[in-house]
Amino acid sequence: MTKRIDEFQAQEKEYTGKFVIGKTTPSHDLETAIEAGGNTDHITEVQLKSAARKFTGTLQQIPPLHSAIKIDGKRAYKFARKGKDIELKPREVIVSAFEITSIEKPFVSFRIVCSKGTYIRSIARDFGNELGTGAYLAELCRTRIGNFRLSDALEIDQINPEPK
Repeated sequence: MTKRIDEFQAQEKEYTGKFVIGKTTPSHDLETAIEAGGNTDHITEVQLKSAARKFTGTLQQIPPLHSAIKIDGKRAYKFARKGKDIELKPREVIVSAFEITSIEKPFVSFRIVCSKGTYIRSIARDFGNELGTGAYLAELCRTRIGNFRLSDALEIDQINPEPK
């Protein structure tokens, strides 16, 4: 089955998670220190859902600097960790669904269905920029890849129970 890894990785993915609006981080997640952002008091549910709609369809997405993409044979995150400014080129991705599932400011929960190569951290960054407040990814769970659903997964002891 390891020969089929690329086949599985190429399939559509579904994620759930939480963004924190009103603050940013250099990595767009909790890997790096939280920085200041904008006020979120004025942000409404309508604005959040409207911003989410802007990030559906076929998009040109710029990957995060803190990523494993190779630049001149080195991973981009190595440049980012040294504080070197590099430019990553936009990549085409497809976001077929971006749903806001709950709002408890500054937390905004979501469900996203997307193509291979989509960076949810980049969606967090772009979503925050659209709102004018900044945002970062606080939680992420892949709930589906192709027809394989997390809800169908087994615990390890269900696969190979310990002998009694």
